[in-house]
Amino acid sequence: MDSFYIITNLLKDKDLQITNEIRSYIEGRGKKCILCSKDEAGHIIPGTIPDDAQCALVLGGDGTLIRAVRDLGQRNLPLLGINLGTVGYLTDVELKDYRRALDQLIDSIPVVEERMMIQGVFRDGARDLALNDIVLAREGKIRIVKFHLYVNGTLLNTYLADGVVISTPTGSTGYNLSAGGPVVEPTARLIVITPICSHALNTSSIVLSEDDVIELEICEGRYGKQEHVSLCFDGAEQTTLVTGDRVEIRRAPETARLIKLGKESFLKTMREKMKGN
Repeated sequence: MDSFYIITNLLKDKDLQITNEIRSYIEGRGKKCILCSKDEAGHIIPGTIPDDAQCALVLGGDGTLIRAVRDLGQRNLPLLGINLGTVGYLTDVELKDYRRALDQLIDSIPVVEERMMIQGVFRDGARDLALNDIVLAREGKIRIVKFHLYVNGTLLNTYLADGVVISTPTGSTGYNLSAGGPVVEPTARLIVITPICSHALNTSSIVLSEDDVIELEICEGRYGKQEHVSLCFDGAEQTTLVTGDRVEIRRAPETARLIKLGKESFLKTMREKMKGN
């Protein structure tokens, strides 16, 4: 690769010391390197991504990488995460190893994993994407909410719960895992449904095909009151839904392209990352 685009979490590299060190190393190898431009909200400014960029280096943690996937949108550049965070399931390279990683990118053709994404589509046609998960959760007071969950047009269950996590394989080690859901090999192609603190004895996670279509419908609140719930995409974009609202969730046409330089298996990586957690 000859042209690199660096996306930095400015909360983890406030003075850009690490960013500039990495840029200097790339330019010292005779390659091109551009730093991303962000707006006041911390999003990449549309139209500022160089046309000749061949990959994006994401400096931060898993949240930074997920945000980069969302911001890059249709550009769909392959991304390599350099971990400045804590656990870092998605960030493939630890900071101390960045020189070795960059040498691999420059001197050879890297392996790029295609990770499945999901989308939520609303009645008005608006949509949003998630690499990890789409989460329906209560708003306001501590209480359970009621919602119908349909699969391919057929009612699967009516839940009384704190909410539900609709997860991709990549997101299975996130909120899904904390809610008691299964861990899934990240390159698999399926969708996991995990209720959050369901008020029932038999509400286990459900694993669906990547081609299945899920629909959530918000039910009436207690005593006939209008319900208000939150629908959140990758812990970032949040929308309020009320009684009668529906959202359709299915596999997105977009994928996330993550560069994998290490040869460690997912299970070994998970075992190492989960130590002490």
